[in-house]
Amino acid sequence: MDCGTASLGALLAAAPLPSQRPRLLLFSPPPSTLSIQIRNRLYSMSLLRLRKARGMGRCEASLASNYTQTSEFADLDWENLGFGLVQTDYMYTTKCGPDGNFDKGGMVPFGPIEMNPASGVLNYGQGLFEGLKAYRKTDGSILLFRPMENAMRMQTGAERMCMPAPPVEQFVDAVKQTVLANKRWVPPTGKGSLYIRPLLVGSGAVLGLAPAPEYTFLIFASPVGNYFKEGLAPINLIVEDKFHRATPGGTGGVKTIGNYASVLMAQKIAKEKGYSDVLYLDAVEKKYLEEVSSCNIFVVKGNVISTPAIKGTILPGITRKSIIDVALSKGFQVLFVNPMNRKSRSLCCRSVCLDSFL
Repeated sequence: MDCGTASLGALLAAAPLPSQRPRLLLFSPPPSTLSIQIRNRLYSMSLLRLRKARGMGRCEASLASNYTQTSEFADLDWENLGFGLVQTDYMYTTKCGPDGNFDKGGMVPFGPIEMNPASGVLNYGQGLFEGLKAYRKTDGSILLFRPMENAMRMQTGAERMCMPAPPVEQFVDAVKQTVLANKRWVPPTGKGSLYIRPLLVGSGAVLGLAPAPEYTFLIFASPVGNYFKEGLAPINLIVEDKFHRATPGGTGGVKTIGNYASVLMAQKIAKEKGYSDVLYLDAVEKKYLEEVSSCNIFVVKGNVISTPAIKGTILPGITRKSIIDVALSKGFQVLFVNPMNRKSRSLCCRSVCLDSFL
């Protein structure tokens, strides 16, 4: 079966930039300010107006004076940018002790971090991550897409994993600092995006099975192209009924690191067979559609868009939420199917598989 990936494009509307520093804009638009076109199994989203969200509609993070930017753009082949790690200049880091409060944190040069061999994340997998992107406009401004949503999702995941999470305001400010410190790595308009990876891990030493006594929150970034090599062309998925991504009562509904290591084998087998990714079924009946390794899934038939309901085994994707808002604002009927029968896969040739910006 094949399905198209989502693309956030044509990010519009911003004030002219001062020439000496890019302005960082946060997008958290209501459904009425979004536009969607469903054509040839592809979505194209245009964000039309900036809305202030929690007083952070237009923000600029303060950077230390010793940040060195040697050129406007890093020396990369922007025309052939794939999805992989490109080491940038700086990363953000902060720690949280037993009192549950994170220190102020700040930017440090990108590089290895010190980790105790008995840390909670190394021994028991106590860790979460998020993923979001920054885009460059033609006037040089840099745009973020709904970072508050990532911050709130990390808080939900942290509660499930018995971890403290940074406040939403600190999370968003840390993202802004990371982007501005690495602004020369934000690709030119239309050449890709800067992928931002926040990490929350149990870094304190613990031998018995228990929450770690200390936690590290860090953010690094990497310029990337399309996640799938096919770009915006349709991709091929294989339905998997042997391996399962998540089980009821487990952690499939949060972005914990263990969820992704467990799908590597199924993904490896799928790619060896020529498929782009795996579409997973439920772990109980083994016949209901759930999601793909790296994204949520929709089934489109006429004016009706169906998607599996969020019930603890499916990640509440931020792109998923945005597409639902857009679809409803454009008059589509959105059905949250629980469960979505495997027979629906005959419709997947019309479905839209959304790159959820891991």
